[in-house]
Amino acid sequence: MPRRAQNNPRQLRSKSCGCSKCLEAYPPADHGERRPRRDCIGSWQARYRDAEGQQKAKNFPKKKEADAFLDRIREAVRAGTYLDPKRGEITLAAWWAEWWPGHEPGKTTTRNRKLSSWTCHIEPKWGQRKLNSIRHTEVQAWMRTEVKGHATQVKVRELFRALMRDAVVDERIAKNPLDSVTITAQAPTKHPDDLRPPTEEQYAEIREAVPVWYQPVVDFAHETGMRWSEISGLRACYLNLEEQTAEVRHILVDDRGTIVRQSMPKTVAGYRTVPLTAAAVDAARLMLERLPASSSVTDVEDGLCPEELVFRGPMAGEVRVLKGERTTLDGVLRGNNFRRRIWIPAIKEVGLARLIKNPETGREEYWPRFHDYRHALASRLHAQGVSEKEVQLMLGQERGGRVTWLYTHGTEGAADRLRQALEAGRTARHLRAVS
Repeated sequence: MPRRAQNNPRQLRSKSCGCSKCLEAYPPADHGERRPRRDCIGSWQARYRDAEGQQKAKNFPKKKEADAFLDRIREAVRAGTYLDPKRGEITLAAWWAEWWPGHEPGKTTTRNRKLSSWTCHIEPKWGQRKLNSIRHTEVQAWMRTEVKGHATQVKVRELFRALMRDAVVDERIAKNPLDSVTITAQAPTKHPDDLRPPTEEQYAEIREAVPVWYQPVVDFAHETGMRWSEISGLRACYLNLEEQTAEVRHILVDDRGTIVRQSMPKTVAGYRTVPLTAAAVDAARLMLERLPASSSVTDVEDGLCPEELVFRGPMAGEVRVLKGERTTLDGVLRGNNFRRRIWIPAIKEVGLARLIKNPETGREEYWPRFHDYRHALASRLHAQGVSEKEVQLMLGQERGGRVTWLYTHGTEGAADRLRQALEAGRTARHLRAVS
């Protein structure tokens, strides 16, 4: 083993020191008069070689600090746990620029959600901080005081922790400060009236208030329980009116204001064949009679191909002059437009609209939602005695148990039926006096 250098750490000469060695290195004639002193005040330089054999150095004000540093570094190099301090001095924003291209999700909605967590929450607070300066206590306090809402905290912590976890793997920091950060916001609870879907009579009123062109859309949702993205993305090639089935293969999602085609539904279980009732078949047939759709089979890479869609708006095919150019409107149904211009006016007209304030974010939304058609369908099937597994397959859920607690709701008269069942099961009991 090579002999350790005797002059490591070594004291560096200083222009402000008046000891004999510093005066010799920096003469007063060139660097100004200084008060003579016996002890040198120059800093101590600790020199070492990293795990790759590269020469490194770091300065300390005192010799004992430099010696302690060298002991720690030599032990870390021997144990294989040495980390180059300079690798951890990169800012979080710079690390994000390196990390994101290799971890960008393929699903549009997932990608946009993570980008939103980064741009709205993490980057403004931590983007200019160095990786090795981020501490658990700071992050926990920020999570509690500045990140509002249970769901938001969950998503933000998930992304932030993944960022720092890979920084550990990349040997930029020694440990992940997000590992012990906890969610402080309580999961929101909603009143049962805000979760229960409208009754069949209320849905009938809503349908009459919806413009005639869009009535087949709500009819199809009421009979199939398909998601909005699945209905708006249904293509003629996947619709079989003779066999009364609709295959869910492609969906349409909003990519920051642009409607794009996506092959993967919300989950893998979303790939399914949905049975159609006579009312659903009539709704689809009516739309195809209004706007015939191409039965061509195309791939996601071929683009939106709106001429293949079963459900489109009344302006499909119209030619408009936009920004000086003639443009043919595609008629693709957009969720935000439908909710704002069709759905909310309809529920207001029949007197069902009720504003519900989200306890997490403070934002208000209207009840009932278009998505409640899925809840209503699951409850109807459950009331008819359809097995949970079959309801799961129709709605495209990964687990059957999720259908029960998420989508099914009690029907009218449930209290009376439960009371009758309890009374019927009760055995006659006679009281007797006990002395």
